[in-house]
Amino acid sequence: MHTLIPVILSGGSGTRLWPLSREKHPKQLLTLVSDDSLLQATVRRMDGLNDINIADPIVVCNEEYRFVIAEQLRMMGRKSTILLEPSGRNTAPALTIAALSALHQNDDPILLVMPSDHVIVDTDAFKQSVQQGIKLACNGFIVTFGITPDKPETGYGYIQTGEKLTDTDAYNIARFVEKPDTATAQGYLEAGSFLWNSGLFLMHASIWLQAIELCHPEILSACRTAWNGGSLDGDFTRVEKTAFEQCVSKSIDYAVMEHIALGQNPQLPAGAVIPLAAGWSDIGAWDSLWHVLPKDQNGNVTQGDVLLHACNNTLAISENRLVTCIGIEDMIVVETPDAILVAHKDQTQDVKKIVDNLKETGRTESHLHRKVFRPWGWYDGVDSGERFQVKRIVVNPGAALSLQMHHHRAEHWIVVRGTARVIRNEESFLVTENESTFIPVGTRHRLENPGRVPLEMIEVQSGSYLGEDDIVRFEDVYGRDKS
Repeated sequence: MHTLIPVILSGGSGTRLWPLSREKHPKQLLTLVSDDSLLQATVRRMDGLNDINIADPIVVCNEEYRFVIAEQLRMMGRKSTILLEPSGRNTAPALTIAALSALHQNDDPILLVMPSDHVIVDTDAFKQSVQQGIKLACNGFIVTFGITPDKPETGYGYIQTGEKLTDTDAYNIARFVEKPDTATAQGYLEAGSFLWNSGLFLMHASIWLQAIELCHPEILSACRTAWNGGSLDGDFTRVEKTAFEQCVSKSIDYAVMEHIALGQNPQLPAGAVIPLAAGWSDIGAWDSLWHVLPKDQNGNVTQGDVLLHACNNTLAISENRLVTCIGIEDMIVVETPDAILVAHKDQTQDVKKIVDNLKETGRTESHLHRKVFRPWGWYDGVDSGERFQVKRIVVNPGAALSLQMHHHRAEHWIVVRGTARVIRNEESFLVTENESTFIPVGTRHRLENPGRVPLEMIEVQSGSYLGEDDIVRFEDVYGRDKS
């Protein structure tokens, strides 16, 4: 029986889904479509696949997201290999280090490469297509899955199909096409031989390494050096930074698949594309999310505390407050505790321009939510003003913050649920519900949750400077050198 390893690529920032998606908490970590995050739904996608051994997934991710990803997998009860990219180098280097990792763990498994931020509604149809792809992969093919188009979409690349392969639903790949204009996309739709490029791939690990060596040997060389020089860091595998950053930034399509389609090198593996009709979407923008979610009789989608009157074909999401809409059509309204987006559905691709402007002006809303996740739990910035800041802090059972000190601020801690163990210089003591303590400026301190329930507390910071970079760490179980 063959072994299949899901390889989940989780490096994107999803800025076009701002303000829900932020640079440091991107869309794949959000629960946009179901109770699972998009990442968790991707991990579950292969559950129940018959006649093949499904191994624990390999997740390739940005270092910024590592603790949240590990926690989401832990909540699912799933083991995984989490590979940390020191910097983004696109999907070809990411798949290469995943293939090296897979060969280290198994005897040349089949890799199913899936972006972590896609939605597939009909998982049974998807699994049937994967079953077909596995047969091709076992014969040395690199398989991709093309989405059967239902409109002249200009936001996706396309794959033109060639001849049909005998006794399969798959086709040879004639060519890859960049995102077209509207007229060209309409022509592709009418031709019937073009599929949307899904970014989903299937192949043996050794076949991918063979292909990348033929097309871009410098990528394989850099990734081998980075993998061999890597190290374990708790739940994570770090590849060697300097070597990995020598990789050119290339997608799987540009690095290998286009060369296969051109057929210029007979040594390259064969390529195949399988048409997929499974309710796929890459949720690239707010209008894409509106398309995949259930709607009322007027075409509206609502999440959270939302009240609509005389509205049509509108998506309205509330995270924190009551949102009311009257007499609007084809609109997107998204409320979070620190930002509100109002946009026409036809212009949701331009959300990225707002994010770019926030970055240029140095505003934190581009990359951070008011609620910030940490490896020990999370905090929510409730209020702030001149020389003070108030946070709600939740520490997971058994977790601890680093032993640290602040140069410019003091902290007042009030426990509202659970029990805190406080280290303050040479003291160690417990603070229980409705009790408080004080951490003066320049004092070494640590906060721990020794209990079995989450520790919830209010922190009031006061001082001349309240930035998150005013921190000196002396000990940290998570290996961080910044907050």
